[in-house]
Amino acid sequence: MAQFEAINPEVEVNGQTVLSIVNGLGEMKSMGFRILKRFNIHDPETDNWYSQQEWLNAFKYFVEKVGPNTLFLIGNSIPENADFPPDIDSIEKALSSLDIAYHMNHRLNGKPLFDPANGQKKEGIGNYIFKNIDDNSAEMICNNPYPCDFDMGIIDAVAKKFTHEGSFTKIVHNEGSCRKHGDDSCGYTVSW
Repeated sequence: MAQFEAINPEVEVNGQTVLSIVNGLGEMKSMGFRILKRFNIHDPETDNWYSQQEWLNAFKYFVEKVGPNTLFLIGNSIPENADFPPDIDSIEKALSSLDIAYHMNHRLNGKPLFDPANGQKKEGIGNYIFKNIDDNSAEMICNNPYPCDFDMGIIDAVAKKFTHEGSFTKIVHNEGSCRKHGDDSCGYTVSW
């Protein structure tokens, strides 16, 4: 699955997600709002929903104008301000929770793609797949339409947020497939 191409054009992303990413732009926040407006996302509000494809179009435009390193920084800022349930108390639990959070913040036909009341997840947007390797490393496979650098930033920040103080984390993009080249997924090895 290539970056910036929604799997289903009917999928929507919630305003809270849109705003958290714009807020992650720091001093470039006003430019983020101008770019969103260009792609039919006017004055986003937390409780509203917006076309995922328009949102991805804004991402693509932003990358073309500013560069992929900024996407890493935006992705890196998301978990800093995110609330995690109290039972998420380890790097493994945090990384494995990314897929549920991703599905909770997207909807199709007016219904979120994860329902916490019954634990049901619906497909249609790709995934964040966690694979434990050993006590100090794991692999994350991202097969979603979001930019590679953005996902790497999210994974990096989650890993750092849930490692013990003084611990070192390292994120490496695995060799082989990459969505930047039109492949279906990117793999990242996370070590701590």
